[in-house]
Amino acid sequence: MGAKTWMLVLANFNAREALAAKPPLDREATQKLANTLFPGEKLEQIGDGDLSYTCPPDDEVHIGCFPGVSVVAAKEFGIDYPSKLPQRFIDAGGNGMATLHAMHSVVDWFAYATWANGKLVRSLSLSPDSGIMEDIGQRLPFEEPFWSGGHPAVDDDEEADAYPFPFHPLDLGEATLKDQFGYQLEGYIDASLLEPESVPLVRYKRSRSPWWKFW
Repeated sequence: MGAKTWMLVLANFNAREALAAKPPLDREATQKLANTLFPGEKLEQIGDGDLSYTCPPDDEVHIGCFPGVSVVAAKEFGIDYPSKLPQRFIDAGGNGMATLHAMHSVVDWFAYATWANGKLVRSLSLSPDSGIMEDIGQRLPFEEPFWSGGHPAVDDDEEADAYPFPFHPLDLGEATLKDQFGYQLEGYIDASLLEPESVPLVRYKRSRSPWWKFW
């Protein structure tokens, strides 16, 4: 199936540390956050998922609230220009950190953005077909080996211009998962990392609430 994500992670300070502590799921807070982020929608619980699957279909949203960190997976976060994410999603993190992570293996596309105290710090979005769609802010330390050729997209015997970037966006996407959240989905996985299947998310079926009512 390949790696796919479209999610927003809200953290009081450090999402990776909060998730590594294997915090308990707060179902009451999860329901409250769902209602806050998706007002005007009917949200029906349809069971549990987990952090290994954060690319729900358009008519679902997967959410988990834990002490110090919340994860929201929904179609709204699979966007080419992360800096244009509606502010209401970012503000849900309060004075902490908000991090968007989105990637799609079919088109080798990856997008990432992070906000601190509601202000954009870094945003990147790129794919081989569309090029670099967004590159805002200073590159974070874990990015540097990719831009400097430390993870080449082509073999030594291939033409240097056989791929438009010095790395595959999906490889950077996996590195971002590891650096920011402490887990990976594909590739060589360090056994010391968090197992995403161990982090539960509540699955909701979403639909627009009718504007009419019976008197």
